[in-house]
Amino acid sequence: MATTTERDGSRPNPPLFGSLAYLVMNLPIGIASFVFVVTSLSVGVGTAIVWVGVAVLALSALVMRGMASLERMRVHAMLGTYVATPYRPLGTSSRWATRLKDPATWKDMVYLVLMLPIGIAEFTISIVSWSVSVYLTLLPFYWTFMPAEWRPVVWNEPFLNVDSWIETLPFAGLGVLVLALSVIVTKALGAGHARFARAMLGPSPRRISKLEGLSTAGAIDWSTEWPSSTTQMSYRPVSR
Repeated sequence: MATTTERDGSRPNPPLFGSLAYLVMNLPIGIASFVFVVTSLSVGVGTAIVWVGVAVLALSALVMRGMASLERMRVHAMLGTYVATPYRPLGTSSRWATRLKDPATWKDMVYLVLMLPIGIAEFTISIVSWSVSVYLTLLPFYWTFMPAEWRPVVWNEPFLNVDSWIETLPFAGLGVLVLALSVIVTKALGAGHARFARAMLGPSPRRISKLEGLSTAGAIDWSTEWPSSTTQMSYRPVSR
């Protein structure tokens, strides 16, 4: 008997605040993952001639797979999208060689490197859109207490030159529109990243076809997809 993990084929529909928190976290996580991958590969390749680098590269591959597993958990918890584990069965011998030859390991590495530029873009878009929308929407409540240096300047001219509460209302209305746009953009970015994570960290259609043909005991069987309404991981025994 083997355990089957069925992949979730549902369309990503992440929650708003889960998406916002996820997108904001992507910048520090992207910096950390990028630094680790680049540093470990540089050290490993640079010292491979004295065999120390081989151990460094092997350990780096193991850590990268662990980081990718944590990222799958984060996508599932915050974006509500399950990403199936794509790795080949390790077997009883040559486990390190199996890890290094597995294309999923290298896809994990690419994902971790791309997290930096993607994280910068997602963080910037999220912070700017939500900051501007909240700033403008709440302007009628704090404009009398707002210091002059808080007023934005565009082309050396003050953008918010208001002298009464009534004059703040048009800006508040603009803030509501920007807030609505921020909600749409945040959910779209969350859904887009969920698809990206599923493509990079999950099994490809080609990998699924190969895994379906494996006869190794304990191999992952992806032959049955979840119904489109399913949002959680399930297991069922499969007879080999």
